[in-house]
Amino acid sequence: MNKPCPAQPRLLLTSITLAVLTLVNSVHAEEMQRVEITGSSIKRLAAEAALPVSSIKAEEFVERGMTTLADVMMALPQSASLAPSNAGSGTNINLRGLGVNRTLVLLNGRRLANEAIAAGYANLDVIPMSALSRVEILRDGASSIYGSDAIGGVVNFITKRDVEGGSVTAQYIQPEKNGGGDEQRVTLTYGMGNLANDGWNVYATVDAHQRSRLAAKDRADLSSAAKLTELGRAPTLGSGGNATPANFTTATNKTAQNPYYSAGCLAPSSIQGAKNTCILNANEYGTALHANQQVTFYTKATKRFSEDHTVTIDYALGTEQILAARNPTNAVAVNGVSAILPSSSKWYPGGAGGVPAVAGLKGEPLTVTWAVADYGVAVQKDKQINQRLAVSDENRWGNWDTRAGLVIGISDRENYYQNGFFRGQGLLDGLKSGALNPFGLQDQTGLDYLKSVSVDGQKNRDSRTTYTGVDFNASRPLMNLAGGEMNVAVGLDFHRETTRDDKLAIQNDVTYLNSSASHGEGARNVAAIYAEIDIPLTKQLTLNFAGRDDHFSDFGNTFNPKASFRYEPSKQLMFRGSANTGFRAPTLFDAYGYRLPGATTRTSAKWDDPVLCPGGTPGMAGTGKALPGYVASEVCNATLPKQTGSNADLQPEKSKGWTLGVVVEPTKSLTLSADYWNIRMTDMLANLPEQVYFLYPDKYKSFFVRNADGTINYIKNVTMNLGGQKAAGIDLSASYSFPRSSTWGDFKVQLDGTYLTQFDNQLEKDSEFVSNVGRFGLASNGTTSSFPIITYRWKHTLKLNWALGNWSAQMTQNYNSKYEDQNLVAQQYWRDINSYKPWNLTATYKGFKNIVITGGVTNLFDSAPPATNHSGYSFGYLSSAASPIGRSYNLRATYNF
Repeated sequence: MNKPCPAQPRLLLTSITLAVLTLVNSVHAEEMQRVEITGSSIKRLAAEAALPVSSIKAEEFVERGMTTLADVMMALPQSASLAPSNAGSGTNINLRGLGVNRTLVLLNGRRLANEAIAAGYANLDVIPMSALSRVEILRDGASSIYGSDAIGGVVNFITKRDVEGGSVTAQYIQPEKNGGGDEQRVTLTYGMGNLANDGWNVYATVDAHQRSRLAAKDRADLSSAAKLTELGRAPTLGSGGNATPANFTTATNKTAQNPYYSAGCLAPSSIQGAKNTCILNANEYGTALHANQQVTFYTKATKRFSEDHTVTIDYALGTEQILAARNPTNAVAVNGVSAILPSSSKWYPGGAGGVPAVAGLKGEPLTVTWAVADYGVAVQKDKQINQRLAVSDENRWGNWDTRAGLVIGISDRENYYQNGFFRGQGLLDGLKSGALNPFGLQDQTGLDYLKSVSVDGQKNRDSRTTYTGVDFNASRPLMNLAGGEMNVAVGLDFHRETTRDDKLAIQNDVTYLNSSASHGEGARNVAAIYAEIDIPLTKQLTLNFAGRDDHFSDFGNTFNPKASFRYEPSKQLMFRGSANTGFRAPTLFDAYGYRLPGATTRTSAKWDDPVLCPGGTPGMAGTGKALPGYVASEVCNATLPKQTGSNADLQPEKSKGWTLGVVVEPTKSLTLSADYWNIRMTDMLANLPEQVYFLYPDKYKSFFVRNADGTINYIKNVTMNLGGQKAAGIDLSASYSFPRSSTWGDFKVQLDGTYLTQFDNQLEKDSEFVSNVGRFGLASNGTTSSFPIITYRWKHTLKLNWALGNWSAQMTQNYNSKYEDQNLVAQQYWRDINSYKPWNLTATYKGFKNIVITGGVTNLFDSAPPATNHSGYSFGYLSSAASPIGRSYNLRATYNF
C-alpha cells in the first residue's frame, strides 16, 4: 500500500480518463436514484441495481417510533453497532462487524469531518435527523468509488431536496419503569420557494433531543447479587479496593481491612466484600445509559438556472453533549507515594473522629484505598461540535453531465471535568493533615477542603479534525449497444485532512484517571482519479467496471478496481454480483496521535495480574490469589494501567471482497432476494483485545512492562497491524403485499435478515484463525469500545404494516439469535445467552387538519436484555447490544403550516 502501484493499471486508468471524460459518482448516483424509486423494498425488478443497496425513508423513522439515528443503525440486520449513543464519541455505525472505521458515512454523497479524537469515523448524532429524506446503505465494499474507509460498506444520509411551508414536531418517550432513560425531541422546519415553478428553494430545520441518565440502580434487578451469582459472577468475589469507608493496609500487614465491615459498610456507597473489606456498590454508581443532549441545525439553498443547471449550498451544524457518569474519584498514589493516613489524624481508627478501633493497630501509618463518595458519581462532559459547508454545481455542457463540489468540514471535541474530580496531590495532603476523612462522609471542614482541591468545570482535552475537499466529474453516454446506452464516467477528487489532539496539563493533577498531558498532530493530502464504465451488452446483461487510484501524501499510491454484473433473464428473475479490492490507511490518530512513554489510562475491565495474582482461571478476574507482600485489591480483580496511543510503524490494511445475489419476483406482490457476501482482510489495524493478555499471559508476556518491584507499569495496547479477518454471510429479504381490501385495509409484511456463515479473526500474522460466529471469539477491529464484537449467527428485522384511511400501524420485531456465553466460570455455570427479540408497535392518525399524531410502545413485551457471564460486562447483561430501558411509551405530534 505504501509502495508505488504498478505502471500498467495507472496507465490504463489514465487512458480511460482521457478517452471518455465521464464520472464514477454520476453513474453511481443513477444507481442510487433507481433504488430511491423503490424505497425500502424492491417493487419492480427493472429498478434493481447490480449492487446490494438498502434504502430507508425518513417516514419510516416515524412509523417505527425511532428517536435517534442510533435507533436506525441498531435495527439494521447488517449492523453490529453499539447500544444507543452511550460511547463518549457518540453514535457510530459498524457494518458487518468489521469496525466503525471501516464503514464510510456520507452526507448527500460527500464526506464529513470525522469525530475529533479518533479521527477515523463520523459521529451520527451530529447529522440533522429532521432534514433527512432517506438513508441508503450500500452493503458492499466501495474503495474503488469512494476511497478509504469503505471496506465494510457505505451509509449515505440524504437530505430533503426542498421544503415548502413549515412544521413543528414534539415527541416524548417515557419508560414504564421508574428512573431515567426518558427522551424528548422538538423540531422546527420551514422552507420557501418552489423549485419547479420559481426555480429556487431555501429551507432550514432545527432539531433538539435529550435523554436523561439511566443509572444502574434504576434497573437494579438486571445486575442484582442474586442474578450475578446465578451467572457465576457473585459480587463477593471482590475484596478491598477503593471504597467509602476506605480499606487499609499497613507496612507489615498487606491484607486489607475495614473498620466498618462488621457494621455493614456505608450504604448506599459500599457493600460488604470478601475478607473483611468493603467494596463500592456498583448499582449505586454504575450507569446503564449516559445522559445525552443533541441540537442540530441544517439549511439548504437551491437555485435552478436552467433545466440542466442547478447550484446547491447547504450548511450543517451538529452539537452533542454526553455526560458520562463513573465511579467516584479515588485517592491514588502520586509519584510513587500512596495515600497515607497518619495516626495524628482524628479519623484514625479509634481516634477522636469516632472511627471504630481495629484490633492490632498500634499507631502505624495506614495506606488507604479510598473513593470520595461525597459528590456522588464523577461526571465528565464530552462536548462535540461538527460543522460542514458544501457547495454543489450540477450542469450540462452539450452531451456532458458535470458535477463539481466543495466541502469544508470542522469537527471539535472538548472534554470537561463536570462534577466530582479532585487534584490527586490535594487528596493526599488532606489525608495527611487530617482535613479529610477516608472512612466516611466529610464534615464541614472536609467539604471545604474538597472544594479547594476540586477541578470541576475545567477543560481537560481539546481536539479538532478538519476535512476540506473538492471534486469534479463529468459523464455522458458513449454509444448504443444491444441493451441500451453505454455510459462511461471519470472524476477527480482532492481533499486534505488534519487532526490535533491536546490533553491539557490539568490531567497531570487528576491522578485518578491515570492520564497525562500530551499533544498529537497530523495531516495528509489525498488525490484521486477514478473511472467507471457501464456496459449493457444485451437487454438482459449489464456489466460494470470501476477503478480508483489514490495517492496519499504519507502512504503512497493504491489502486483498487471493482467489477459487477446484472443479469435479468426475465422480469421475474435477476442475478447480480460484484468483486472488489479495498484498503484503509491508518487514521490520523493511529498514525499521529499522542505517544507517551508510560501508562495513559487504565483497563476498562478488572483483571488479575497473571504474575502477582496467579492461580486463578485465565481471563476471569477475582479467581487468583495475591502473592505474599502484595495488596490483593491492587493486583487481583483490579483495573490495571495500560498504554494506548498512536504507532509510527503502521501500514495500511487491505481487503478483497465479492458478492453474488439473486432477486425473484414471482408476482407483483411478492419479492425475494438473497445476496452472499465475502470479505477478506489483511494487516488489520487495531488494538489487541484486553482479554487476550489475560487469557494467554505467557504468549503476551512481553506486553507487560513492569516496575522494579514487579508491579505493572503498563500493558502495551497501542494500535498495531494485527493479522487478518474472514467474514462472510447471506443477506436475505422478502416482501409481500396482501390483496387490497376496502374493508380491512392494506397489509404488508417485510423481512430483512443476515445469516453469518463466517467471522474468523487472526490476532497475529500466520497465527490460527479463531471463529467469532455466535460466540465470544478474539475479534479486534479498532472500534471505540472495549466491549467484544457481537456477531450473531442470524439477525433480522420483521415488519408488519397496515393502513386504512387516515390510520396506519406498524409492528416490528428486531431479532438477534442466541449466543454462546464466555463461560470462563465453573462448569455448573456454563450457559448460552438467550435470543433477544423485542417487538415495537406504533400507530399513526392523519385525520386532523394539518396534524399527524403517532403513538406507540417500544419493547412491547418488556423483553429483558440478555444476561451474560462475560467478564467485560460489569452489570451482567449484554449492554453493548441490547437496551436496558425496558417497555416505554412513545407519543409524537406534528403540526404542518
